[in-house]
Amino acid sequence: MTLSELQGTPRPPRLDRLVIATKNPGKITELRELLAGLRVEVLGLADVGVDTVEPEETGATFLENATIKALDYARQTGLPCLADDSGLIVDALDGRPGVISSHYAWDGETTGEPATLTRAQRDERNTQRLLQELTGTPDDQRTARFTCTMVLAGARILLTSSGTFEGRIARAPHGNGGFGYDPVFLAAPDFSVTAAELAPDDKNAHSHRGHAVRAMIVQIETLASPAADASDEASPPPPPVPPIE
Repeated sequence: MTLSELQGTPRPPRLDRLVIATKNPGKITELRELLAGLRVEVLGLADVGVDTVEPEETGATFLENATIKALDYARQTGLPCLADDSGLIVDALDGRPGVISSHYAWDGETTGEPATLTRAQRDERNTQRLLQELTGTPDDQRTARFTCTMVLAGARILLTSSGTFEGRIARAPHGNGGFGYDPVFLAAPDFSVTAAELAPDDKNAHSHRGHAVRAMIVQIETLASPAADASDEASPPPPPVPPIE
């Protein structure tokens, strides 16, 4: 659902290119594959030719953090930016790691030790804490899901989408693919292989990010269509959406 629909504002202008607003190499690879064939030019931050600073994710929800990133990178690059915020929700842990999934081992703290580590090293530490906290938890109580919220923004929010990926937490890592918690996430409904053991096409077909991207593509294609030009002429631009405080 778009924010324009929620607020009753006119439709956004035509879209002909966008920037994948992340410096996470795993996300960049997945998003480029998922967005292949889109009738919009897709750029990475490295393609823009502008030095960018990763914004601080201070939101309390996935939507707030995705919005912060999309708006901030759009301001820095001067181009529409597609950002996502995703994480792991474990039922037996009352929803943790949640929005601090990427820095769970440090309770969400991003400075100090975590800032000195590579993403792979942080992933390993986060996974270690997760498995430790689930020690002794029966298999049928290790249910979990990945969730992803996406925001496309220019000077204001243009579009939003979301998706989930149901599964269960394994007792030990398996597989060499993916990133983050993928090696310990047993994919539903069979719970026989982890997300890290899935072929890229299979993972994209079922993952939270895959669902969110496909929902976003439907909306982007509407903005990329020639019909959007006529709508632009018929409707005045909507007011900007104030930044999240």
